[in-house]
Amino acid sequence: MFDITGSIVLYKNSPALVKKAIASFLNTKLNVRLYLIDHSPNEDLKFLGEDDRIEYIANPLNPGFGAGHNVAIHKVAEKSKFHAVINPDIYYNEAVIEPIIDFFEQYPRIGTVMPKILYPDGRTQYLAKLLPTPLDFIVRRFIPFDFIRNKIDNRFELRKSGYNRSFNVPFLSGCFIIFRTSALLKIGAFDENIFMYTEDIDICRRIIDLGYRCMFFPSVSVYHDHERKSFVDFKIFKIYLKSAIYYFNKWGWFFDRGREKINHDTLKQFSTLKGAY
Repeated sequence: MFDITGSIVLYKNSPALVKKAIASFLNTKLNVRLYLIDHSPNEDLKFLGEDDRIEYIANPLNPGFGAGHNVAIHKVAEKSKFHAVINPDIYYNEAVIEPIIDFFEQYPRIGTVMPKILYPDGRTQYLAKLLPTPLDFIVRRFIPFDFIRNKIDNRFELRKSGYNRSFNVPFLSGCFIIFRTSALLKIGAFDENIFMYTEDIDICRRIIDLGYRCMFFPSVSVYHDHERKSFVDFKIFKIYLKSAIYYFNKWGWFFDRGREKINHDTLKQFSTLKGAY
């Protein structure tokens, strides 16, 4: 039985970057297992799986981000109580996993946890969010006016919370997120109809529907060497758009009572803050 397992989906990534992600996860006294799911057209990154605690799995068919992680999730099944989904551009210097596991153990209804995510220069990435509306997607992608985008972002990304305390939130970024494995198995893991981008919103929502909590946990932090490729690469943008359309077709566009209630309950946590939403 592993204390925790993890998976990283690869696609023609920089080996130096992936090495940092691997070293971060393996730098622990816990009994861990890491799966490298390589969707690259070749196996140039296979050498990264030489550690005994790593299993390298090549799949050049590239079925998508969630489908790749599902390979690892179904492998661990009853072998691990917790499973970490990790981007290849994540790294950290201090113990991160142990405090998160302790947090899980204190609260059995927590289904998933995300720590504070930082840019390499130490700035906060605002990745604990409300469930999006179609307007959120449109404004944040297409509207060129900063004052409009900032107003949307302040609410959608819960910036007035200060990002300095734990809170229950319906949308945690899939760049680094740890799940209670039993909750993952109950919902059937990631929706493989989503190739990339909204799979993290979808999986958090399904976990919430089972009565679990999705928690932002800023007591520990990781670095995310993030590039917003969907904003500069038209091919990636088409994937982003297709993903968004699928998500709203599944959960509802402008009439989604579940979204309204979940977002309302989330914002109530901050109702006593000055300048609340």
